[in-house]
Parts: sequence; structure tokens; C-alpha cells
Amino acid sequence: MKVTNRLKTALDKQQASSAGVFYRTTLSACIAAAIAGVSAPQAFAQSDASSDAVDNVLEEVVVTGFRASIRDSIDQKRFSNVVVESISAEDIGKLPDSSIAESIARLPGLAAQRLDGRASSISVRGFNEDFSTTTFNGREQVSIDDNRGVQFDLYPSEIMSAVTVYKTPTASLVNQGIAGTIDLQTVRPLDRTESVAAINISAEQNSLKNLNADGEDTGYRGTFSYIDQFADNTVGVALALSTFESPNNEERWNAWGYPTDDAGNSVLGGAKPFVRSSNLQRDTFMGVVQFQPNEALSITADALYIDFLDEKILRGIEIPGAIWGGGFGTVYTPGTIDNGFVTSGTLSNVMGVVRNDFEQRDATLKNFGVNIEYALSDSLTLEVDASSSQTERTVWSLESYSGTGRGTGVGATDTLGFTMDGQEGVTFTNQLNYADPALIQLGGPLSWGNGNTVPADGQDGFINIPEVDDELSAFRIDLSKDFDQGFLTQVSVGLNYTDRTKEKRDAGFFLTLRDYPNRSGVPSGYEVAPTSLEFLGLGSMLSYDSFGLYNDGFYVETDESLTSNNRLINSWSVTEKITTAFIQADFATELAGMPLTGNLGLQYVDTDQSSRGNAVTSENGFAVATPREAGANYDHTLPSLNMSLELSDNQKLRLGLARTISRSRMDRMNSGFGYNFNSALNAVGLPPFSAEGGNPELRPNEADQFDLSYEWYFSDEGYVAVAYFYKDLKTWQEQTEILEDFSGIIPPGADGVVNNTGGVVKAWVDTTTGSIDGFELTGVLPGNVISEALDGFGVSVSASFLDSSLDSAIDGGPIVVPGLSEEIINATVFYEKNGFSARASVRDRQDFLGERFGISFSREFTTVEGATIWDAQVGYDFGEAGIEALEGLALSFQAQNLTDEPYSTINGDGFVTDFQRYGRTYLINARYKF
Repeated sequence: MKVTNRLKTALDKQQASSAGVFYRTTLSACIAAAIAGVSAPQAFAQSDASSDAVDNVLEEVVVTGFRASIRDSIDQKRFSNVVVESISAEDIGKLPDSSIAESIARLPGLAAQRLDGRASSISVRGFNEDFSTTTFNGREQVSIDDNRGVQFDLYPSEIMSAVTVYKTPTASLVNQGIAGTIDLQTVRPLDRTESVAAINISAEQNSLKNLNADGEDTGYRGTFSYIDQFADNTVGVALALSTFESPNNEERWNAWGYPTDDAGNSVLGGAKPFVRSSNLQRDTFMGVVQFQPNEALSITADALYIDFLDEKILRGIEIPGAIWGGGFGTVYTPGTIDNGFVTSGTLSNVMGVVRNDFEQRDATLKNFGVNIEYALSDSLTLEVDASSSQTERTVWSLESYSGTGRGTGVGATDTLGFTMDGQEGVTFTNQLNYADPALIQLGGPLSWGNGNTVPADGQDGFINIPEVDDELSAFRIDLSKDFDQGFLTQVSVGLNYTDRTKEKRDAGFFLTLRDYPNRSGVPSGYEVAPTSLEFLGLGSMLSYDSFGLYNDGFYVETDESLTSNNRLINSWSVTEKITTAFIQADFATELAGMPLTGNLGLQYVDTDQSSRGNAVTSENGFAVATPREAGANYDHTLPSLNMSLELSDNQKLRLGLARTISRSRMDRMNSGFGYNFNSALNAVGLPPFSAEGGNPELRPNEADQFDLSYEWYFSDEGYVAVAYFYKDLKTWQEQTEILEDFSGIIPPGADGVVNNTGGVVKAWVDTTTGSIDGFELTGVLPGNVISEALDGFGVSVSASFLDSSLDSAIDGGPIVVPGLSEEIINATVFYEKNGFSARASVRDRQDFLGERFGISFSREFTTVEGATIWDAQVGYDFGEAGIEALEGLALSFQAQNLTDEPYSTINGDGFVTDFQRYGRTYLINARYKF
């Protein structure tokens, strides 16, 4: 093949990017860039032309800070063989956000769902976190969530050098998802040529102040990062230590729901409003050691440890409302009715439950990895990678109840007037003083006990303790052959093996005062200043240290799993052993005189999955469990093709074709279920069993995808891109009834004999097909393109327009895809020059189907209303300003959620069920680099 100068230049630029040197900016050398379109870095096989390309970099005008980050991201996108989005830090520790989720959420086609006011889970191209894979330095990550989705607020932005989002896969990208792959990257110290150390210190404040007297409204963040090289640049070390304490406060309106009254009008069925004060503490250690004694060998070891503790104080009043509150004595009188919705009325004979709750979300993450690259010859490279990833998470959630009497119908009652306040909840008028310690005392005012192991009036509190352990070990070996001439530039083959086990243990305990049946005033020493519920019109409420009361033995525990089937059903483990073999060919040629590069590959994926759970039924009010284990073995063949056509020196056309899979949610793969046994059918040939639960044989979702994009890079810092994607969903999961063999299960009602082991289980199965498609428009416009007078100004904008076509195979109705917003817009306006920087960013997302914790921390879907979130930052870098005496010092001020945008969810009738207001967050940061 004749290699023209233009094709050679295109290959040189692509190779420079793949080797971790983003073309056109020397500052990018600190970024451990993910490999785009090749299976291994080619640091030991660069051509002379590649070296010339890197030398040319030194002649470029150096930019720093946010402009450098944008420039690096543009280069990564431009010279990749696949469709990617990326962010990068000029130096380790320089991404400004409180977690990496805030940074990722600004990328084109991506959006975040907030948890307690912070960006947490990420949707990619209209799919929630269940459909994407997250990797750390290319290795699959475990999750502290109940399923596979990574909660990104676990990861501090300070330790990251870059994030790359792969929207189209390659065969060598063994960790794939239908939505894409998000790779978090740390620095490789030998990619740097100098020693660097930096200290970051931030102070933080929440605008809502401490809504609970024992809450916090100020926090801090401190990071020390260090990169150095030793022994003639053959040994490199990178370290980052970070500590973080962030307050968060919330005023929350939460409705039980909106049943219909006798006249057919929708009305408030009950409410659980409260205020929350949280304090998130996160300590992180990241370390990288790189050894490169010669040009042929490179050994890199990295470790990451994160200790995460989120403590919450929640106080409010639970109010039995109309219809549903009738069983607790509430009498409802409608007032104003607007289009079939009761907007005002009266609730009388109300026995409110004063709640003083405390919650801890405690998690640790441990990652270890070793990567060895060895050049067997000038053209043959061997890469071996071994890693382990482990998380442990425990949620410990304490509820403490108090009121005017013990049990339903005992004690003083209240008359509450209510007026619906648009989308923000309700304003109440009350008669009782909920802050009066003589009136409100410890003890359950409603009969919530099970009447079996706990007296009906003996539930004075409750504890939920769901625990998750997730462990993954991986081993990978790749062999890559480079070609100097011909159509092929590289051929790679590889084998990857992962062994993952995720276990969930769900526990709950009734709490009863040790002095039951007596009630108790709050003992001296446990009182806390009353908490204001003025945002609801309820005045103040009695507040106390419920955690302290529990620790000091004021309550007796009773295990709920003795009588609750759900606790045993929700305790499970899933194990997956996955072997992936791949072959990939990278190529370069010309089409009509235009350089054409790309890769063609094939993955073969073999899966052996198993699940352990419990088959649970009830006997005389008690839960009876039988251990159950089941699984499946299956395989997939996944081809992929990526092509990039260079229409001109600054224009590209990309095409991507691939088959991809996303593994099922693990709670759906649970082998446990709750069942009933009809002894009358035990001998007549009809199935005596019926059940509802998981499906341990559940296969992954599968899709064929098509990507086409056009990119125009009109300057070093500016470009425009238009992309269209189409995902043909070959499978989708729904709940329906399937036949099941109940062999090995002897139910209590069978008298030890089961004549017919057949039954029907309502479980998740593959039932239907459909599609998702969308357009993505992206652009960065630097001001100097318009006029040199505008040098330093710039605008970055992206917009995604998504659509789905997916109908249920069961009832024919439309299926809402979790995470899909029809429109997503991200924009940033910035100025950066002579040390001064300023920028404002907006993230706008329309309604979508999200996921939240429900009763007893069960997972449930809900419609999340769209939100527009504004952030802003100003800063000054004294070194960039030329002030030598303050060289290395930079200051910044940041404001998050400037417009105090709430988070709200709605039910199927469009009524708000959850309305959360978080306030604004302000941060002052000082960074010193030396």
C-alpha cells in the first residue's frame, strides 16, 4: 500500500494520542490516556514521524487550566479511532468538583441523577447506570450499590487525571455495555518529565445552614498529590492523599401517595416530611509505582483505597392522611377541589408520629492492579494485567418514634388544615405543640407492630441494615503485532478472565422501649434543641439524640426476618465467571485519496453464572426458608467495526457498527423467591406451587448498534460535531410468569411429601425487542476565532435528543427506558487568561425514570422531574499572572446549584410524591504547586 503524506500524518497524530501524548499540547503528557482503538500502548514502537509530531508539539503555544483541559479533550476525541468523550486535568488534583460525577455529568450525551443533592449515578445516551460499565485504569469496577451501577460520588475528582467515555466499543475493550464504558484514569508518573507536588485546601458551606441543631453546615477538603521520577527516569511514583468532609442539608416533602375519595377526587393519603442534615466523610489514598528499566519493559502497579461514611440526621412528622389514614383514626373533610384534585381540606383526629431518625452509609473500596508490558521485538508486544476490586457497604438506618400516646387511638389527637402548595408539597395548620416534651414522649403512637413477635402497640422504632459485599478478580493477557507496511497497522489477540461475586444481606429489627409498655419522656442529656418545620407550617418539633438512646440500651431488638419473608428473599449472592477472547485488526488505507483508519474485531464471551438465595413461605405467621441455588452457562459472539475517514485536515467522518451486551441487574438474577403451596393440588396433577422472585438463568440485554458522526476541528481549541446513533435492542426484560421446577423444596403444608414439583413463578425474563436512537450536537467556540480581542473567552455546548420505541410483550403498552431523558443540554461559558479564570455551567435534563430507595431500602423506580442546575467558578493563578513571589499559588471560589434547583419525583398521575430542596453550596479553594 502506498502511504501518502496525508495518511502518514494522520497515523502519526493517532499514534501520539494512543501513547498518552495528546497532540498539540505538552501539558497533556501528564494524562494517562485510555487507549483509543488499540489494545496496548505503543510506547516502545513509535515511528520517526511520531517523534517529529511530538517535537512539533513543543512549538505550540502553551495554554493551561480549563482551556488546556478542553484542548486535551478535543485532541483525544479527534485522534481516536472510536467515538469518545473525555475530560482531563492539567495536573493531578486539579479537577475542581466534589466528586468525579459532577465532572462526568457535563460531557455530551451524559446526565446525572442526584442523591442527597450530589450527582451520583450517570446515564449514558439515555440508559441508566445498569447499561454501562465503569472501569478504573481499564479494569472493571465493583459497586457499593445493590446492582452493577457505580455510584460516582464515591470517587473524589482530586485523584483523577482523566475520564474517557467510550460510546462505541472495540473488540479489545473487554468491559462493554450497551450504553458505553466509562474509564476513570490515574496518572502514569513516567509520562511526566519533572517532579510535581501540590496541596489543595477547600472550605465549604451550605446555604440552608444546619437545619438540625446537631447538624453541620461547614466542611472542608484537603488533598496532597506528588509525582516524581528516580534512577534516571526508570522509576516513577505518584501519590495522592485526600480527606473530605462535606455538609448537606435538605427540606423534604414526601407524600405516601394520592388515593381517590368516594367522589373520585385524588387527595393526600398521608405524608412523611422532614429536614435532613448530612455529613459526608471520605478519605482516599491513591498510589502508582512505575518501573521502566529499558525501552522494552514497563511495569506499573497501582492501588486505590477509599473510606466513605455518610451520616444523616432526619427529623420530621409522619401524618396519616385521607383514605389511607382512616385505619389509624384520621377523619378527612375535603375543601377546595380543582380538576378532580383536592387542593385543601381538613384532617381531624390525627395521631402524628414524631420521627427522630439517624442513618449511616458506610463503605470501603479497595483496588489493586499490576500491568506488565514487554516488547518481545520491535513489532511484537506482550501485555499482562492482574487486578482485584472489592467493596463493602453497610447502611445502618435507625427510626425512632414518639407521640402523644402508645398505640392507635390512645393519646391526644390533632386537627390539621392542609393546603397544597403547587409542586412543593403542603402547608399545614396545626393545634398541638409538637415541641412540648410533656406532650410528646418516646413510644409508638400508632400500632405498627406485627402482633406476633412484637406487640401491635410495641413498635417504638425500627432499624434497617442492608449490607453489600462485591468482589472481582481479573486476569488479562494480550499480544500485539505491529506492521510497518500494508493495510494492517496492528493485530491484537487477547484473553480476559473475571471472577465476581456480589452478596447482599438484608436485615431489619423492630425496636421496643426496654420499659414497655410504659412510655418515657426524653431522658436528660439526650435532648436537642427543637427542629423547625416552618417550611410546612408545623412550627417546631421535639428533637433528641436517637442514636445515643439506642447505643445506651434504651431499646430491645426483635429480628424482623422471623416473620418477614422479604428479608430472607432479599438476601442473596450472585457469582459470575466470565472468559472473553478477542481478536482485533487495526488498519489504515485511503479512500478516494482520503485517509481511512479504523479497527475490525470480534469478541467471544463465555459466561458461567450462579446464584444462591432462599425459597421462602409462611407458616403460622413465621417465615420458613429453604436454601436454593441455580444458574446458567451461555456465550455471546460480539463483532465490532470502527472507521474514521479524514475528509480534510480538519474534518472527520466516523462510522461504528457493533453488537453489545449489558449484563442483567443482579437482584433480578436472585435465585430466591417467596412462594405459596396449595396442598389441595398436591395430588391432582396441577401445579401446587406459585411464587414471585428472581431468575438465576437470566441472560444479558443485547443490542446491535450503529453510530455515524461528523466532526469539524476549525481551530486548536474549537470544533463542531454532529452524531447519530441507533441501538436495535434484541432483548429486553419484563416480569411475567414462567414454569419452574420446585424440586428440593418441602413446604410446611405438604406433610413432608410433594407429589408434584411444578409451579409458576412471576420473574424477570427476556420478552421483547425495540430500539433507542438519538442525535448529539456538540461544539466548542473559542473567542479568538472571532477576534483576537476575545482571546480567552469561549463557549462549550452540547445537546442530546433521544427517543425510544419499546413496547411490552405482555400488555402492548410502551416501556419507559430507565435513565432516558428526551433532551439533555450542557453548556459552559468561560474566560481564562493571564491567571484569571471564570466560568458558568448549566446542566439541563428533562424528566426521566430514575431509581430510589423505597420502604425498608427496597429499590423502586420513580419518575424524576427535569432540572436545570447552574454552577459557577472564578479563580486566579498567581503564577500564570506572572507574579513570581506567588508562583504556584492559585485561588478559586465556586458556587454549586446557584438557583437552588429542587429534586422532585412524580407518580403516574403527575402528582409530586417527593420534593427536596438542598440549597446552594459554596467552596473556597487554595492550591499550591511546588
